[in-house]
Amino acid sequence: MHTERDLARLHAETLLIHGGDAHNATPAVVPPIWQSSTYRAPDSPEAFADLAASINPTQFYSRHGNPTNAQIQEILAHLEGTESAMLTSSGMGAISAAVLASVKSGDHVVTQTSLYAAAMTLMRTVLPQFGVDVTFVDQTDTAAIEQAIRPNTTLIYVESPVNPLMTLTDLRAVGKFGRERRITTMCDNTFASPLNQTPHEFGIDVVLHSATKYLGGHSDLTAGVVCGSKAFVDNAWKMMIVLGSSLAPLESWLLLRGLRTLSLRVERTNQNAMKLAEFLEPHPKISRVNYPALRSHPQHDLAMSQMKGFSGMMSFEVNGVDESAKFDNAQTLIRNMKLAANAVSLGSVETLIVHPASMWSYHYTPEQRAAMGIGAGLIRLSVGIEYIDDLICDFEQALNCV
Repeated sequence: MHTERDLARLHAETLLIHGGDAHNATPAVVPPIWQSSTYRAPDSPEAFADLAASINPTQFYSRHGNPTNAQIQEILAHLEGTESAMLTSSGMGAISAAVLASVKSGDHVVTQTSLYAAAMTLMRTVLPQFGVDVTFVDQTDTAAIEQAIRPNTTLIYVESPVNPLMTLTDLRAVGKFGRERRITTMCDNTFASPLNQTPHEFGIDVVLHSATKYLGGHSDLTAGVVCGSKAFVDNAWKMMIVLGSSLAPLESWLLLRGLRTLSLRVERTNQNAMKLAEFLEPHPKISRVNYPALRSHPQHDLAMSQMKGFSGMMSFEVNGVDESAKFDNAQTLIRNMKLAANAVSLGSVETLIVHPASMWSYHYTPEQRAAMGIGAGLIRLSVGIEYIDDLICDFEQALNCV
């Protein structure tokens, strides 16, 4: 078993395999699935009362936690460089618990004009219903973020890179604003993964993930994670218990299994995405490619300063004489792909391709999508770990059909 000092010295690749071993009290090399909703109480009434009142216990009631959750939480806290972490049943479970633990009626939140669609609904629709005011600003305008701060601002919420345009937020600047004004700062780090970007090192207080994506990596689970100080995570855990967004035992075990290969998968998707972006960028049927590793990306320098790798996520715009033609061309491309699956979600071993304007029609009006830059010809791509030449050939034949 490893001490905290041992874990601090391990490289991420090793930590993903051996981190949190102390939480597996069995002799099994692979931790068991703790498929139980409840656990026998201690003999002592006092000990049982203490257990019932504890935060995130591993063997009390499954809604509160289990040993596999504890193991994963230790790994993810170390990866993100935070003191603590907490698992939830989905990415939105993590976002909701963290945000609602940070605000109350009369508070003010600063966030981006471009966010993951469900997070935008939380900010635009849900929080105002409970008396929380929200200001939306262009994430590329650091001065605008600072100017939006009010005396009652309690949270700055950002996402970087953002879904689906791969726009970046200056995490150092946001972290500085938060520290100077004692405002909680929060970043959704799903698109990057903790191997490509660690927001906490730039002063961000709370780091969030949809663990459904890169952390799980196999399109077979939904989960979320909140990483931060012990005090914040404990408070978020109390909110999560009320919301009922606890991670089930099987999904927890699948997530631990997925984490074992995270470093290998991220390395391959980073490589594949770069080569695919370089193939798509000069193609005559593509008007632009949104990928931070490309020198053409308007925030390439910022990406180089705060990201270690650039993930398998990108988006690109298909040409067309008007919006109707762009829509038809985008659909033709997607329909003719043989390897890339037309499916929502991202960060998995297989390549996934989707039309954002169609996917988010429930969350955004056409006018809102246009203002965000989500046009009829925009396609989002989550690059998998397939052999890159096969992927390029697949895109080549699909583009020939456009």
